[in-house]
Amino acid sequence: MHFLDAWVELAAFDLVRLLGPLVLLGVSTFLPGRRVARIAALGVAAAIPLLRELGAPPVFAVGWVALWLLIALRPGEPDEAVRRPLARSRGVVESGTVGLLLAVALGLLLIMAVARQDMAPEETRRASCGVSLVVIGLLHLMLRRHIRRAMVGFAALGLGLQILDGAAQGAQLDPENLTGGALLLASWLAVALAMRVAGARERYAGTGWVSDAHDLHD
Repeated sequence: MHFLDAWVELAAFDLVRLLGPLVLLGVSTFLPGRRVARIAALGVAAAIPLLRELGAPPVFAVGWVALWLLIALRPGEPDEAVRRPLARSRGVVESGTVGLLLAVALGLLLIMAVARQDMAPEETRRASCGVSLVVIGLLHLMLRRHIRRAMVGFAALGLGLQILDGAAQGAQLDPENLTGGALLLASWLAVALAMRVAGARERYAGTGWVSDAHDLHD
């Protein structure tokens, strides 16, 4: 029961501070549209300065804010009307269902593993928040089929790993911040690569939808 107690004892502001990014990213995972992704990215960028569970130096926090602001500016296609997939949506429901079930099973397994640990309330919240962001990132990559939306998934994955790394660093007697810098750099590279691939696909193939890749030929 210490897992539930670790969350119940929080004040309302701290609950909003911790759960706000999770809720925004969770909603953007299941709802289509670039406006949804933009609002979620802006919300996460605004919440990062308050997210002391990040456990990273201020310069890293600035890097994460800048990354999410970049995603908010470029979450969808450049034009106002988002083009629909060229390919038929065959198999999308089945693959989406499988991805959802796998992500939910993985998330429950990781949350249960955190709940079984005898950690302080703050560390319990920190670990469960990081795990939840990792699962949301994986779920976003599985369910959202536009390449530009993969930027949100990669950034959520990196942010979750950064929080987990902060928790691990806090448990060490001689913590180092080199790992946190590597995670931030890797997240920037993944987002930049997704943006580059999406731009190339939209420019040369006319579509950034993953489902169209199987129907396009050189």
